[in-house]
Amino acid sequence: MGKTTLRVCVVKLSELPVNIGKTVLVGGKSIALFILSNGSVYALENHCPHRGGVLAEGMVSGEYVFCPMHNWKIGMADGLAQEPDEGCVRTFPVEVQDDRVYINLENPD
Repeated sequence: MGKTTLRVCVVKLSELPVNIGKTVLVGGKSIALFILSNGSVYALENHCPHRGGVLAEGMVSGEYVFCPMHNWKIGMADGLAQEPDEGCVRTFPVEVQDDRVYINLENPD
């Protein structure tokens, strides 16, 4: 058995605040969604790998979000915690089409 991709519309692009996270629930998963001032849109697991802080509530700087609990710096593009911290969160491919934001999830067949 392989995996299939599930494309889910989660929000209108025009409803996303710039540089402020938004929590969306997709398939039972909490996902942090961000649009940056340069127009890039990112989706990642909505919990810090350290102690589970809600990343959508974190401060955004460049292409990083800082966990609101212990200030871990997480890269939005790759989900990696920045040194000296270690760990990562899952990222999800995002597509924008006609003012709609879609997240692509892999599902086992």
